[in-house]
Amino acid sequence: MNDKAIQRQPAETYYAEELASLRQQDKWPRPPGWLLSPKGVETFVLGDAASGIAPKFVAPSEIVTRVIISLATQRGAMLVGEPGTAKSWLSELICAAICDNSTLIIQGGAIETVQQLLYTWNSAILESRGPCMEALIPGPVYRGMEQGLLVRYEEIARSSPALQDALLSIMSERSITIPELSGEASILYARDGFNLVATSNTTDVGVNEMSSALKRRMNFETIRPIRNVEDEIGVVMREAEKALAASGVEVKPDDAVIHALVVIFHELRNGQSLDGRSTDRLASAVMSTAEAVSVAHAMGVYSYYYREGNMLAEDLTDFLVGAAIKDNAADLKRMNHYFETEVASKPGKVWETIYQRWQDSFRF
Repeated sequence: MNDKAIQRQPAETYYAEELASLRQQDKWPRPPGWLLSPKGVETFVLGDAASGIAPKFVAPSEIVTRVIISLATQRGAMLVGEPGTAKSWLSELICAAICDNSTLIIQGGAIETVQQLLYTWNSAILESRGPCMEALIPGPVYRGMEQGLLVRYEEIARSSPALQDALLSIMSERSITIPELSGEASILYARDGFNLVATSNTTDVGVNEMSSALKRRMNFETIRPIRNVEDEIGVVMREAEKALAASGVEVKPDDAVIHALVVIFHELRNGQSLDGRSTDRLASAVMSTAEAVSVAHAMGVYSYYYREGNMLAEDLTDFLVGAAIKDNAADLKRMNHYFETEVASKPGKVWETIYQRWQDSFRF
């Protein structure tokens, strides 16, 4: 028996107590097949202090509302945006709230055939008994339709046109024909609760042109980077604490260090300082909130094993460079200019330490 802890629990497991509480409190009407009302789903995602529900995603409430309402119809929801804007996290939260299952996932770049999308066959049973239900191996879409669950389709633009076309009849007719079987088993009708939540990065534009017919069957919503730096700090702090706990690391992220980390990411991502001055924007790095969480997590792990649990400003630059400077030499020059023009002028001991570490180790 494997007694090792699960590294990452799905949202419906991690937030099981919150979801159970919400389902007891939720008195609003629920769409067929849903475990929560649209208002209850929104409360779970955005949080509500009065109900004891923690916020899990930062975005204007109207965006979340439109995604939820789209799924309450027979149109799917397509979440598009830059890498690292938590599109996948939003889809996971919504699936957890609506059907208590966020694990029916299709990775657009990982499947090549329609059979992987819908169903395949157990060859041993097929050879001995011929086509029968016992030989059928359901794929994520089949399982979602059969059980009335939401299906998450990650990076849909990386799927071939043939795979996208296979979704058309499903989204329109809400059924799958199984020609190998006969009678009632030859067609599967979607149950209440089934729908599709897809995501696509704007960097994938041009990988595969998305079918115009499929576009008409889905509502598009753009998920943008967090605008308010204080909101972003809160997200990074909260998610870093969660990641550190999952790593078995008892470290409290340092407020001042996390503040500096998020400000640097925010300014380099937007090409503008917090007080409105134009600054450098990195070309090859994704300066996203998710990447900032990864840096904070790595710093916390390092501080636990090497710094007696103290997260130090002098270590920030080392981890920042690893995340921000990939294989683009020009970005190192941009980073250098940013430190000389912005970081050097920011007041406070933490900023002085960060800048001095840059001068000592990375300035050229």
